[in-house]
Amino acid sequence: MTHPVITAARFNEAGLIPAIAQQHDTGEILMMAWMNAESIAETLGTGQVCYFSRSRGKLWRKGESSGHVQRLIDMRLDCDGDTLLLLVEQTGPACHTGAHNCFFRRVTADGLEDIA
Repeated sequence: MTHPVITAARFNEAGLIPAIAQQHDTGEILMMAWMNAESIAETLGTGQVCYFSRSRGKLWRKGESSGHVQRLIDMRLDCDGDTLLLLVEQTGPACHTGAHNCFFRRVTADGLEDIA
């Protein structure tokens, strides 16, 4: 049986929906990635966040190789049904660069500045 969130979600033409990962206890925005119906179902079924990798064209189980997993605390669908918010417990850094989150580049009038 299909979970109601998969029916309610407004996926794009590629069958994907943006998902924002937020640390559940601090509110820190960690990253944005894409999910499809299969990754949503797996995430809900296992409690470990699974995304869809557009570059690899397959499921991406967060932390599968790095050990930096995201345990799902809560999943929310926005009012338009076109974005997911994942409240997670992050283990280790969220960003593949080793930064704690993916938003460490400040945009200034003169360019970009690393802040973390």
